[in-house]
Amino acid sequence: MKELAGRLTALDPDAGAAVRVIAYFDRLAEGRAGLEALVRGAAVLAGVPARLVDVERRVRVRVEADGTRRESEAATDPAWPSVALTPGGVAALWLERAGQAEPSVVDAVILERAAGVIRVVLDRTRGRAPADDPALVETVLDASAPEAARLHAARGLGLDPAAPARVLAPLDGRPVVVPAYPDAVPPVGRVGVGPAVPVLELPRSWAEARVALRFSAEGTAQDPGPGVVHADELGGIALLADLVVPGAEPPPDVQALEAASAAAPWLLGTLHAVASTVSLRAAAAEINVHHSTLQERLAHAEHLLGWPLRTPQGRFRLGLALAMRHLARG
Repeated sequence: MKELAGRLTALDPDAGAAVRVIAYFDRLAEGRAGLEALVRGAAVLAGVPARLVDVERRVRVRVEADGTRRESEAATDPAWPSVALTPGGVAALWLERAGQAEPSVVDAVILERAAGVIRVVLDRTRGRAPADDPALVETVLDASAPEAARLHAARGLGLDPAAPARVLAPLDGRPVVVPAYPDAVPPVGRVGVGPAVPVLELPRSWAEARVALRFSAEGTAQDPGPGVVHADELGGIALLADLVVPGAEPPPDVQALEAASAAAPWLLGTLHAVASTVSLRAAAAEINVHHSTLQERLAHAEHLLGWPLRTPQGRFRLGLALAMRHLARG
């Protein structure tokens, strides 16, 4: 093979390089190399970082061109040369080479040969990630369960005990545990997203996800706001969850909001836009009304609520009132 590569190089450099790539990955396959070694080979041969992401089997490996493993939170670029692990599947192996419309012959061979061997390794060592088992999920989220039991449950769910994970808390349905690195598609409807934590701290992520869920909204005129709320974006406002108990008598400002919204159906959507945008003009654009119309609405809302809405203090009070309204509902 080495002699053939040398002869082909004299005739066509790309063809010679392609033969050397094939021989390289054949040797790795014969030596039963692991995933990191295969991704490292792709990165070193291509001279750019290589990234493997198999969401279904919860695998992520990224290696720099110098052979150093280094993960990145940056999203993959559709323009990078890539290949799926199965015919018709989604891209799973990338060469982080920007500014290239089509992969070179050598890049294409690197991707195809590396993907072929990676597929064999994954099928041999990982199989398919199991469906989420309710009993395993319950164990991994139970802070009172022994650490050994929680680690065993995490492995049963396909989680890497050495990698961070997070919990999704949907309004309807059981919790979902996912690795922190994939851009997991959240369940439909209101969802709270817990912070990324080590596997043994997943009970905390679950608790914070449930708090975040309480701040979510349906996104309708009578319940405006985001449907998906991340716990680690709430900051100190999360402390309100301990003060406002669902089912109890709502705080006075929440009662004022409810009474005002009954008199003016447009009120909640308008006030949410005011509280969640950087300026009144941005709020007007958000709800698609003229700036003067928004001013008229705010004057009417101030009359109904009994406090100013166009001052920094008034907008802060409004934001708290809207958040407490979500919490009072549950």
